[in-house]
Amino acid sequence: MGAKVIQFDQGWSSLQKAITKLENILEGAPGGGHFSPNEYMAVYSTIYDMCTQHTPNYSPQLYDKYRESLEEYTVAEVLPAIAEKHGEFMLRELVVRWGNHKVLVRWLSHFFSYLDRWYVRTKNLPKLKEAGLVVFRDKVYEKVKSNVVGCVIDILGKERGGEQIDRGLLKNVVDVFVGVGMGGMGCYEADFEEGMVEHSGEYYSRKAASWILEDTCPEYMVKVEECLRRERERACQYFHSSSEQKLVERVHHELLVVHARQLFDKEDSGCRALIRGDKVEDLSRMFRLYHKVPKGLEPVGDVFREHVTDEGKALVQQAEDALSSQQGSKGAVAEVGLTLVRNILELHDKYMAYVNGCFMNQSVFHKALKVAFEVFCNKSVAGSSSAELLAVFCDSLLKKGTSEKLSDETIEETLEKVAVLLAYYSDKDLFAEFCRKKLAHRLLFDRSANQDHETSFLSKLKQQCGGQFTSKMQTMVTDMALAKDMRTNFEQYVGTNPSIKPGIDLTVTVLRTGSWPSYKSSALNLPEEMVKCVEVFKGFYGSQMKDRKLVWIYSLGTCNLIGKFEPKPIELVVSTYQGALLLLFNHADRLSFSEISTQLNLTNEDLVRVLSSLSCAKYKILIKEPNTKTVTADDTFVFNSKFNDRMRKIRIPLPPLVDEKKKVTEDVEKERKYAIDAAIVRIMKSRKILGHQKLVMECVEMVQHVFKPDIKAIKKRIEDLISRDYLERDQEDSNTFKYVA
Repeated sequence: MGAKVIQFDQGWSSLQKAITKLENILEGAPGGGHFSPNEYMAVYSTIYDMCTQHTPNYSPQLYDKYRESLEEYTVAEVLPAIAEKHGEFMLRELVVRWGNHKVLVRWLSHFFSYLDRWYVRTKNLPKLKEAGLVVFRDKVYEKVKSNVVGCVIDILGKERGGEQIDRGLLKNVVDVFVGVGMGGMGCYEADFEEGMVEHSGEYYSRKAASWILEDTCPEYMVKVEECLRRERERACQYFHSSSEQKLVERVHHELLVVHARQLFDKEDSGCRALIRGDKVEDLSRMFRLYHKVPKGLEPVGDVFREHVTDEGKALVQQAEDALSSQQGSKGAVAEVGLTLVRNILELHDKYMAYVNGCFMNQSVFHKALKVAFEVFCNKSVAGSSSAELLAVFCDSLLKKGTSEKLSDETIEETLEKVAVLLAYYSDKDLFAEFCRKKLAHRLLFDRSANQDHETSFLSKLKQQCGGQFTSKMQTMVTDMALAKDMRTNFEQYVGTNPSIKPGIDLTVTVLRTGSWPSYKSSALNLPEEMVKCVEVFKGFYGSQMKDRKLVWIYSLGTCNLIGKFEPKPIELVVSTYQGALLLLFNHADRLSFSEISTQLNLTNEDLVRVLSSLSCAKYKILIKEPNTKTVTADDTFVFNSKFNDRMRKIRIPLPPLVDEKKKVTEDVEKERKYAIDAAIVRIMKSRKILGHQKLVMECVEMVQHVFKPDIKAIKKRIEDLISRDYLERDQEDSNTFKYVA
């Protein structure tokens, strides 16, 4: 005998009783209580039998009834209970009813679970849980959502106004908007988030319009920062996490972007005033607020650049004014130049601290600082280029007599800062040449305060500008070490050969050509006292370096002579030229200009310089007849036996033959021509054919790390290379060049 068939009316009647009991439990009505396991199994078995009996199979009818029963209950009980309340009471009722509905759906989906396992799957229908939640969405949520959103926004307004609210309630309401989306965020975003963000924007737009008129820039930013903090807190506590960025961006826009220009331009408290007043904390706050706004930092960077540029220009102008008041004397130029470089270094320290601290190392401000410093770092002062002033400053740190006042640590730190500052200078090659000249002078005349500082500085420059930048200077330092060994060997040579007697103490510095600056070499006729010692050294050097030839640079030599004056003997520290001339007076008390010229074989120009330094300058070792301020070919010179000075040792300087500044500039200009030629040839060799404009641009890019080339100079070099058959013009287009292999 087969199983008993359950008719639909009979089965649904028993199921309806179970559903009603479940609804009563949720409503807290009489007849509730709880479901026992036996009751649960009875309901489940009835549904199972109705869905598995061969005929009639009631799966379609049960699926429909499942939804209908939920709809009836929702429309009859849930919707009226929510709709009749207002404000927070409505929200609380919504939260309670949503929770009850989920419980009801969970129980019913358990009762009807066999439908999910077979019927729903085969017919591709929504699962029971989903279908149950859709009922709440369609019959309740869609009807009350507008009122709910309005109520939530009102409560938000109260909290923003300083009132205490039930944040837990709002969190639960927001969960309803998320829950009815059933895994998606469509309902939450479209029905709640969009309106909430829009209302927040309008709220803060009104606030900003008031604050921007009433508050200073720092006060405004403090309020904005606090508002943003609270909005982030709200987003974390009772909004969905996906809303935080949208909400903050909208608040950012209304409070910061819309009023940015007004905020920055406030006369007594805007961005420029904050920088001018060193308001580090306020600048840091401004950075924090604007760094997440797209292009929000660019106006701040512009103001920062303009302010730093103005301060730098003021320092340059201050230097110019100081020189004007002192008539631009050579000593004044040097002193003012040192002060200017020192002030620029301090300015860089100050605003680099802003970039690294207030502005968190952000690239916008690094660029602004670079552009600003490039403007005033490349300005000349009283005819002295910025590269020369920087080189003179480095020389003052490294030579004896000035650096002793500073500790080794301070000197190292300052040299490091100079290397960093050099990045802003366009004439790096000119700086390098001045540095090379100054280094040569320190090395040759034993003026370096500390060899370790010299080596360290070259290492810093190499790191900043590359090995080629310092290669010659490093070779010079190496040469001096080799020359020191050579001097030691010469002393041993003289000491171990008693028959060799130089006659006077001789120290020779042997250098290699190529790395050192070019110096004038003359065929000076040395006095007898000097000839013998020079010949001794030639013999020594020939035994050591048979394949090398010595070229004597007497213009760089120094002599220590004892002048036997009537008051007292005085040691004279003079140049080789001056010493050779003075030694002539060992054999004659009076000599004419022409006699001195014949005996020394010096050019008139050199001889005038030497005689002027000994007879017309501070120390008058010779008496000139006639007693005028300039030396002529008709003058006669007498040894001043009555010369006296309070010092027992004096140094008599010899005026330079040429303007060193002019010579350095000319040498650099020559090197630049070679550098541009090499760059053009290198570019054309790889490209073969290239237009004029493109060639000029690539040439500028290739050499600008060393110097900023003049476009006219590049054009001249192109023409020169064409004349020398390195390039040729295209026959059809004269602005196109071809490389001639």
